[in-house]
Amino acid sequence: MSKKKIAVLIGSLRKESANRKLANEVIKLAPDTLELEIVEIGQLAHYNEDLDSNPPAEWEAFREKIGAADGYLFFTPEYNRTISGVLKNALDVASRPYGQNKWGGKPGAIVSSSMSPLGGEAANHALRQPMVFLNIYMMQQPEAYIGNSWELFDEQNNLKSEETRAFLQSWVNAFAEWVYKF
Repeated sequence: MSKKKIAVLIGSLRKESANRKLANEVIKLAPDTLELEIVEIGQLAHYNEDLDSNPPAEWEAFREKIGAADGYLFFTPEYNRTISGVLKNALDVASRPYGQNKWGGKPGAIVSSSMSPLGGEAANHALRQPMVFLNIYMMQQPEAYIGNSWELFDEQNNLKSEETRAFLQSWVNAFAEWVYKF
C-alpha cells in the first residue's frame, strides 16, 4: 500500500499557535500509511480575480501542492465564530480561476480548537460550508473540537494531556481509514 500524501493547512499564523501545535502532534501520531506535510498559507497574496491571467508565483506553487495531495487536514482557530481570513483565502486561491479547482474529489477532515471549552465548534461548521462547493469529501465522524487548547502544551510544546493524545490518535487513525476509502 503506497502512502497517501496529505496537505495540512493551519488557519492561524501566530508563532505559538495552538493549531500548529495540534497539527504537529497529529503528524507525529499519524499511521505510516499517511505522509502529512504542512503547506504554509501565510505568504499567499489575497485572492484577486484580476491576477488570474498572470498569477503570483506563490499562488502557482500552492496550487501545485494542493493538486498533488491525496487529501487534506485543516486545523482552524475560531475568529468571531468563523474561520480565519488567511484560511478562506487559501481555499479561494486553490479553487480559482473558475473551473480549475485543485481541491476537488479528495477526502478531508477538520480539527478546530479555541481557548474556550467549545473548541471552535462554530469555525468547524463554518469551514464545512465551502467544502461542499470545493467537492472535498469531509470526514463526518469522529468530529474534533479541542477546547481550552492554550492549556494543553508545556513550554517545550509537548502535549501534556494523555487524554487529548489518545483522542488525537484515535481521530487520525479514523482519518487514515477515511482517506483509503477514496
